Amino acid sequence: MARRGIWRSTLSVGAWLAAAAAGIALVGAVSIVVSGWLVSGVEETNGGRHTAAERSAIGGYFGGVSAVFSGLALLLLVITLLFQQRELQMQRRELALQRDELSSSRIELHRSAEADMRALHVQLTQMVMDDPSLAAVWNDFQGEPESALRQNLFANLTFNHYVLAHSWGSQSEADLLVHARNLLRSTAFRRYWNATRAHKSDLPPESAEGRVFQIFEQAFTDPGRGTPPR
Repeated sequence: MARRGIWRSTLSVGAWLAAAAAGIALVGAVSIVVSGWLVSGVEETNGGRHTAAERSAIGGYFGGVSAVFSGLALLLLVITLLFQQRELQMQRRELALQRDELSSSRIELHRSAEADMRALHVQLTQMVMDDPSLAAVWNDFQGEPESALRQNLFANLTFNHYVLAHSWGSQSEADLLVHARNLLRSTAFRRYWNATRAHKSDLPPESAEGRVFQIFEQAFTDPGRGTPPR
């Protein structure tokens, strides 16, 4: 990418220099034609070529100096345009980098907020584990004995751990399928899954939790092999 950018910059500078040279040549050709017309008019006005030549000798000095300054002014204009173009290219690159940084910052903020929500969920679950009477508020596992209630809460935390891992890209769907098959070999986790699968089936399939539910449901209906990925 860097070499391509340098090559494009070189081509751009070359194009500007070629355009400047063509402009100078065109101005010179037009000046020669116009000068011929002016010389003829001056000769007729001043009574002959010799008289006009004498009078124009003094003006020739000033004309030469004027031509030099005109050429320098044109050269400075071309150089200024080239620097402006280069500066605009650098500004566009900086803006692109800033957009990338803002996009990365938004992603990191989203992940941080999601992690905070998961941490709050863990705290709430811990409170229910410490005081099983609070489970009635959630109304998820009514009538379950205290030991089964704790196992269901822990299984729910495990499921949400894989939801977070999948949403962050640290676990592929193939890896999740293997882990799900291993978990569903557990009687306790199968009990949790039977108690919650009807509720989880209403999750939007495009959401992270909905997609992980589909993977676990596939493992539930087709146990297959369950060797953990390395």
